[in-house]
Amino acid sequence: MSIWTRITAALAALTSGEGLSAVFDRLRSPPEASVAFTIAVIALGAKMAKADGRVTRDEVAAFRDVFHIAAADEAGAARVFNLARQDVAGFEEYAARIGRMFQSQPQTLHDLLEGLFHIAIADGEFHPNEAAFLERVAEIFDVSEVAFNRLRMRFAPNGQPDPFAVLGVSPDAPRAEIRRAWRRLVQETHPDALTARGVPPEAIGLAARRMADINRAWAQISGRPA
Repeated sequence: MSIWTRITAALAALTSGEGLSAVFDRLRSPPEASVAFTIAVIALGAKMAKADGRVTRDEVAAFRDVFHIAAADEAGAARVFNLARQDVAGFEEYAARIGRMFQSQPQTLHDLLEGLFHIAIADGEFHPNEAAFLERVAEIFDVSEVAFNRLRMRFAPNGQPDPFAVLGVSPDAPRAEIRRAWRRLVQETHPDALTARGVPPEAIGLAARRMADINRAWAQISGRPA
């Protein structure tokens, strides 16, 4: 059973009059956690896509990059996206419910925020309203300032990312400490680790960019080939 079939089943369980936000209070443990993660990224992404006043084709297409949606599953993904856009619940209510759902898994919330960054910069711009949206979601998720800045540095469409910021370390930190930070991030980015946190296989592609960014940052600091 594909994750989109499971998502359809989850949406069908909603009683009449309930918004999409009600799903987040029902899907709290594996295997439902991966369903909730997918719905959360698409739902918050749909809210964020309007933050700059428009929904571009690039932003909609970004969902394909995050989740590798098969042609047969496009209708299910579109239904989640449209339900989120039509739901009267605001993005803060979504974020609060999602935060409660994954409160014992802070790294999963970081993974989700990363997916939103990917969508935000899909059109090559990082609109101030999108930045404010992401900052507020990070605040609700209780994502640290260091972790948030690490994401912003990696995804900023202009400029060269600071390798120390990407690894979340100070430039004057001992080399051994920087290496430990790099190794920890590599371990956290392994597909098995993401799967264990509830990230569905359809979204594991997020790890490829993260791993490349992490290794590039270490290479720049250590002077080794990426």
